[in-house]
Parts: sequence; C-alpha cells; structure tokens
Amino acid sequence: MKNFEELGISNGLIKGLNELNITKPTDIQLKVIPLLLEGNTDIVGQAQTGTGKTAAYGLPLLEQIDVNINAVQGLILCPTRELGQQVAKQLFKFTKFTPKVFIEAVYGGEGIEKQISSLQRPTHIVVATPGRLIDLVKRKAVDLRNVKTVILDEADEMLSMGFKKELDEILGFLHAVENKWLFSATIPVGIKDIINKHLSKDAHRVVVNPKNVVNSKITHQYLICEEKDKLSVLLQFLKSEHKNRGIVFCRTKATAQKLSKQLIAKNIATDAIHGDLLQKERDKVMRAFKNETLQILIATDLAARGIDVEGLRFVVHYQLPESDEYYTHRSGRTARAGKEGVSLCLVTAADVKILRNYERTLSIGFKQVREVK
Repeated sequence: MKNFEELGISNGLIKGLNELNITKPTDIQLKVIPLLLEGNTDIVGQAQTGTGKTAAYGLPLLEQIDVNINAVQGLILCPTRELGQQVAKQLFKFTKFTPKVFIEAVYGGEGIEKQISSLQRPTHIVVATPGRLIDLVKRKAVDLRNVKTVILDEADEMLSMGFKKELDEILGFLHAVENKWLFSATIPVGIKDIINKHLSKDAHRVVVNPKNVVNSKITHQYLICEEKDKLSVLLQFLKSEHKNRGIVFCRTKATAQKLSKQLIAKNIATDAIHGDLLQKERDKVMRAFKNETLQILIATDLAARGIDVEGLRFVVHYQLPESDEYYTHRSGRTARAGKEGVSLCLVTAADVKILRNYERTLSIGFKQVREVK
C-alpha cells in the first residue's frame, strides 16, 4: 500500500493530512492522484460518496497552484451550498503547513454583494454552485481567464438538480483550461453527454468498485410495518440506539416537519432540514447537529448530499427515496472514514419490491428485522 509521499504529494500537504489523521490513501486517491500529478489531463472518476474524492482531486489541484500569481487558477463546481462549503473547508485544512492558498466558496442562498467583495481579495481557487457562478461572471465579479483546472464534483447530482444548461455554459467559456476533472457516483446519459462534449477523447477513466456503489461497511436492513405504526417503530429503534446519532430521511417536507415535532414532543433532541428553510436557518440546524446539540437530524433528499458529519451510526429511511441513486447518497451519510453503520428502511409490505430492485441495481443485500432489539 503506497502512502501519500510515494504518490507524489509534497511534505507541507502531507503534514496537513497527518494532522487530520489521513495517512492511508483510499482506492480512488491511489488511482487518481498519480494521474493528475503527471501533467495536463482530463479524467472521469467514478466512485461512491464517502470514498475520499475531495482529497483525490484537491491535493493535485493544490500542488498546481502558483501562490505568486494573484489569479483564480482552479475552479470546483458543486451541486449544493453545503458540499461547496465542505470542499472549501477541507482544502483549507490541507494547506495548514503550505504557503497560503486562498480559497473562496460562492453559492446561491446568500447575498451576492458579500461574495463579490470577498472575490476582490486574492483568490486562487473558487468553489461554486453553477447558478451563482454564472451570476458572478455576468456581473464581471470573477475573472476565470487564468483557470487551468476545472473540477465537476458530484456531477450526477448537479445534473439531477437541473444544472445541465449551466454546466454546458460554464465549460463553454473556459477557454484556457488545460485540465477537466469530472467526478460522479453514477454516469447517467446526461453525464455521458457532458463527457463527450467537453472532455478530451482520451480522458482517463477511473472506476472504483463499480459493482459496489454502496459502501460495504453499511448493513442494510428493513422492517415491515403499517404506515400508522412507523412512528412507534422509529421511537423503539432510537431507544435501542441509546446515545448514537443519525439521520432520518423523509421524502416530503411536510413529513419531515411533522416527524421533527413528534420526536421533540418525546424529548428527543431533533431538528429538520428541508427546502423551505432559509439558508441561515439551515446553517443553524447543521451547526447544532455538528456540535452534537442535536442527536437526530430529520432531512429531505435535498440535504442528502453535502452533509459530512463525523461518527453517524445510522440512517433511517422513514419514507423511501424517489430513486436508487438517492438511496446510495442517503446511506452514504453513515459508515464514513472506515467506520461501520446501519441503513434501516421502514417499509410497508408493498414497498418490499422497491428494495428488491435496490438489491439488483446497487448490488447490496437487505436483511429483514422483525423487531427493533
């Protein structure tokens, strides 16, 4: 097993990684980092969420930055504000022992004027959601003429959120780009279109565990119950987990809000995150969850990406998601950084066929539990 030094990462960045307890490269890092350090290249990396993709592309990007040039040299596109903030924060932590690399995250849901003034400071890397980036380019608030590397992170999610037009537009006006690095958990038709249109014909393809799209450290379980009994089953499960923390996923905002109130009424430290919240309210809930003031977070699928919280023991699917892709993203919130976790589906008898479909498409196995111990 190679270490980061053998992969070609410089000492300053390795010191930053050691401080974060990152000492062994993951599969995607082992495969991708040497390719990206070799020279200018395009790459398509397919790996599940939680496999260390940020370091896989972030470390080579940081190695490329010339801190003596006061210009944006790297651009990272992310589907959500949460993921953008997380990526920017992680890159910042990597650079603790290196010459200062300035990273700015820009996204919708916050005043654009504040972001415009932040971009007037020296900036080497911009992490952006596609819509906000286009707004900033139109206002001439960000200069992308010196960008050498553009990275599409969670590309399938950007597509499912309706950003295809924006991605085409952004990739269309980045003329000086020498490197296009695309990372995605899945490669649906729309992603193939982007690859064919914008990446070079001889782009490297790196696939990590294509059969095992879902993290193998997750135990997948289901419990059959009537809709009306789901709350009492959930309460029983949470009681059995004692102080362990996790996320309960709902498909609709209405269910998330109602369930949050029901759990609070049972004295469980809970709050909900969904699309109706103002950005500052979402930030407040996420802060409380990360600080462990909250034991349980209720979330809709909007929140499934970009939540990276240490040590979550379980995920409960109170309502099944709309697609198997979302099942992957939800489940990936647990069993991170080599730990084990449980993904429990509360389903009616009619829902079991959906689980059978997950087993086929995601190559996973579900174990039925009769009752919560």
